[in-house]
Amino acid sequence: QVQLVESGGGLVQAGGSLRLSCVASGRTFNIYNMAWFRQAPGKEREFVAAVTYIGRITYDADSVKGRFTISRDNAKNTVYLQMNSLKAEDTALYYCAADPRRTGSSRLNYDYWGQGTQVTVSS
Repeated sequence: QVQLVESGGGLVQAGGSLRLSCVASGRTFNIYNMAWFRQAPGKEREFVAAVTYIGRITYDADSVKGRFTISRDNAKNTVYLQMNSLKAEDTALYYCAADPRRTGSSRLNYDYWGQGTQVTVSS
C-alpha cells in the first residue's frame, strides 16, 4: 500500500509555469506506475500524463503534450509534473495516482490516489 501527497499548486497567470510534486510513502515506490489526472469543476476527472515503473511516458496528446512534462525520482519517492505555458483551461484540481500492476489513461487503472492540489490559471 502507498500513500500519496501532492503539492506545488497555486495561482498563476496564463503563460506561466508550475511544478507539481507527489511524494509517496513506503519503500517500494520504484515498482509503482504513476500518473497525474485533473478535474475541473463540473467535469469528469481526466488523464494528464503517466510514467511506468521503468520510465515509459505517455501524455494526453490533445491537451498537454508539448507543454507538460512528467518525471519521477525513485530515490526521493517523488513524481513531478512540470507545467509550462499554462492556459486558463488548465485550471483544475490535480491528482496523483499510483498502481503496482496497471497503467494507462483510465482512472479505473489506479488504486491509490492523493487528495489533490489546486491549480488556478488566470487569463
